[in-house]
Amino acid sequence: MSAEKEEILELKKQKNAIILAHYYQNLDVQDIADMTGDSYALAEYASKADADIIILCGVRFMAESAKILNPEKKVYLPASDAGCPMADMVTREDVLRLREEYPDAAVLCYVNSSAEVKAVSDVCCTSSSAVKIARAIPEKRIVFVPDQNLGEYVQQQVPEKEIILFDGFCPTHHRHRGEDARAARLAHPDAEFLIHPECRPEVLAFADYIGSTAGILERARESESGELVIGTESTIVEMLKRDMPNRKIYTLSDSFVCPNMKKTAPHDIMKCLRGEIEPLELSADELSGARASLVRMINI
Repeated sequence: MSAEKEEILELKKQKNAIILAHYYQNLDVQDIADMTGDSYALAEYASKADADIIILCGVRFMAESAKILNPEKKVYLPASDAGCPMADMVTREDVLRLREEYPDAAVLCYVNSSAEVKAVSDVCCTSSSAVKIARAIPEKRIVFVPDQNLGEYVQQQVPEKEIILFDGFCPTHHRHRGEDARAARLAHPDAEFLIHPECRPEVLAFADYIGSTAGILERARESESGELVIGTESTIVEMLKRDMPNRKIYTLSDSFVCPNMKKTAPHDIMKCLRGEIEPLELSADELSGARASLVRMINI
């Protein structure tokens, strides 16, 4: 064990801190985390956290969610400039405009969004819960923000509802097109394709399984196929190769990299524990409004 890792673990114990890491974080960050997971798992774990300090290794909206669910605790985002381009595509004003335009619709907000957007939405969802929550919403019309690809996937799975899409997307997933998936299929004709619903519909058409990051990991580990093609962030391929060295595991594209998720390093975690980075702060309105939509998500 490195001296840096030893110091992190000792400081974490002294300060009653927990370290949470998203699956897209570099493996050296995941290796010192108390828990790794996708957006839903991190939100749920944070809501039950028995710690004074939460260090969220991910992007800003994830740390905001942890703070919203634990307003009395100190929450840190180790890489302060780790944002989410998709979250930045939708604003509070966009949601209020859509509410006026569609007064009979509920607003379902993907958790990949800012606290101020969550605060003016009815309920949040993650990629693993979006279909279930859309079905549970009593309204027949749903405004879905901000991810158009996940929203379109929900529409296919819940045809009894009308899903009104917003023009947002995850650049890491959205940049890939059908020809990329077709090329991967030609290169690996015997492989099972596991793809995230943030991808374009033309890419999802090649999938044998569509699911959240956690769902992809579970499916990959249960699959009897000797070859897998993974259509989501590159660290998932690294994790699976490490866990299953005897399987042939490929990425759908070499450009499946989220640069913001790669900004966190162990020394950033150390700075949080030493008090060299300021904890995250949100306004009272953001905390109260966004908490309601997140709690509805967790309850459903």
